[in-house]
Amino acid sequence: MKSFTISENDSGQRVDKFILKTFPKLPKSLMFKEIRKKNIKVNKKRTDASAILNKGDIIELYLKDDVLEEKIKHYDFTNASKQLDIIYEDNNLMLLDKKVGLLCHPDGNEYVDTLISRVKRYLYEKGEWSPENSSTFSPSLANRIDRNTGGIVIAAKNAETLRILNEKIKTREIEKYYLTVVHGKMAKESDTLTAFLTKDNKKNKVSISNKETENSKKIVTKYTVLDYKNDKSLLEIDLITGRTHQIRAHLAHIGHPLVNDGKYGKEQGRYRQALYSYKIIFNMKNAGILDYLCSRRFEISDCEIVNNFKENKYI
Repeated sequence: MKSFTISENDSGQRVDKFILKTFPKLPKSLMFKEIRKKNIKVNKKRTDASAILNKGDIIELYLKDDVLEEKIKHYDFTNASKQLDIIYEDNNLMLLDKKVGLLCHPDGNEYVDTLISRVKRYLYEKGEWSPENSSTFSPSLANRIDRNTGGIVIAAKNAETLRILNEKIKTREIEKYYLTVVHGKMAKESDTLTAFLTKDNKKNKVSISNKETENSKKIVTKYTVLDYKNDKSLLEIDLITGRTHQIRAHLAHIGHPLVNDGKYGKEQGRYRQALYSYKIIFNMKNAGILDYLCSRRFEISDCEIVNNFKENKYI
């Protein structure tokens, strides 16, 4: 027999979903059979597979040990770097300044030392989170930015926070602003650009067109010129829609590619595009447990892109 007390992060899900995630060797048909036979109980009472688990519920499984072998947990995150640049932290989330060159999530070349792995190690060593105590949730990033783009990334510490953040990002109640340096002088001091983006997953590249095409998605990018020198413009970008490589490809499409952008710009072989997610505004309403963040803004004041622009380091 095995017994579990449902944590906050495991609450809100169905009994069958929790069991199958926790015990991958347990056949689904056997699980339903044992629920009917009352060998799987919640709070010492008969339960249904579709019943929703709440924090503090006790689930008991009177089954053989061979089918109750728990999902093996790998702790690769403990090998990640301890380096984290924390802008803000509370019980529900963290705002992190991701540096250029660091991946948000693993890819084919880097698995261990990523931003999410560093977050997991940090929270694990603080004692705020442990894989053993949370079967179905682990700290997660609510947004992501490219490896060679730096800036603010939000990490959720619990499932409810992640759900709210995902919803508010989708409804654009969380506003994200970028700083970038582009080639040339913009035609207008401020403008809202509209176009259509098509993604090529195999090449990890997008194309932009002025007219809607098959499989394309509408993009909207608003810019404001902050400064201009040496035929380069320092821009603030208000990202109205958030598509893959949108800023880089959209500005290149209108003839103003980002400095040092080897994929969409002029400098072939350079992949340190001058782009930084420097400001975030929680322009939220009815945010549940995150109501205390409504109307708050966070900004990286000492941004390397601005310093490099002022010091004429972009050639």
